[in-house]
Amino acid sequence: MRPFARLITATAVLALGATTLSGCATTDFVRKEIAGVNGRVDGTQDQLKSHDAKLNAHDSKIGEIDRTSREALERATAAGKLAEGKFLYTVVLSDDSVKFPVASSALSEEAKTRLNDFVQKLKTDNKNVYLEIQGHSDNTGAKAVNQRLGEERADAVRLFLNQQGVALNRMSTISYGDSSPVASNKTRAGRAQNRRVVVVVLN
Repeated sequence: MRPFARLITATAVLALGATTLSGCATTDFVRKEIAGVNGRVDGTQDQLKSHDAKLNAHDSKIGEIDRTSREALERATAAGKLAEGKFLYTVVLSDDSVKFPVASSALSEEAKTRLNDFVQKLKTDNKNVYLEIQGHSDNTGAKAVNQRLGEERADAVRLFLNQQGVALNRMSTISYGDSSPVASNKTRAGRAQNRRVVVVVLN
């Protein structure tokens, strides 16, 4: 083979090799980029799932309060105790403020302070409101025990409010026991949230 021909052949081989290597490098780069993008997408999807779960839990809690409030309004209306038949608001006394211990209906000092503030609001508003006091429990123990515990918690709040000047005929109590949880009973924090009293304020 002539020297010139050999030179052309060698150049062609080198060019082909360079193209092949370049192609491999490009393929590896693309694969790495795709893997990185997929990882970011997976992370974003996980965040969205977590966010959706929190929203669903929040919606469930709001729905539960709405349901019990609606039932309270229906009971009060049926009893003829409302002037206008309107739901005003709820006061939720959960473990954060009331600190109901397990299997106990005793009011803590924090609970009494919170209820005192509530009474002052009632006096300031000067409205002829009607209160339904709803007692709840977690699912620790038997159904009958939890039902009674809900009653005792609601009664404890009603008695304290009466001692602060709220007329007994403006208040009623009901126990939901462990039938209306607002959080999972599988965790300690969730059970603490379920040990609560909800005061529904009606007019």
